[in-house]
Amino acid sequence: MRGRARIVADSGASTVEAAFALAALVCVLVFCLAGITAVSAQIRCVDAAREAARLAARGDTAAVTAVVGRVAPDGATVALRTEGDVVVARVTARPVLLPGLAITAEAVAAVEPSR
Repeated sequence: MRGRARIVADSGASTVEAAFALAALVCVLVFCLAGITAVSAQIRCVDAAREAARLAARGDTAAVTAVVGRVAPDGATVALRTEGDVVVARVTARPVLLPGLAITAEAVAAVEPSR
């Protein structure tokens, strides 16, 4: 028996490997979910900026905040500025799963003439 190497039992190794694989799978799924929510927030910010620019161009700036509150993600902010004959609306939001990321969308609309 002296010449034979002793075989070390590896019981439990597959359990540890499965635990690491499961943890890696959960991390990948969370990152995918965060990416999907960020894309969704970007689309909602674009829609909100478009509506805000359109309303501001028509002179209905009072409705801008209400519309952005309905269309944009929760906690989004809107900033309006006029540059010559156009109104620029900028909507900024922070996704829940990626709080360090600021999602911003801008839209431009021509100011409609007064009647």
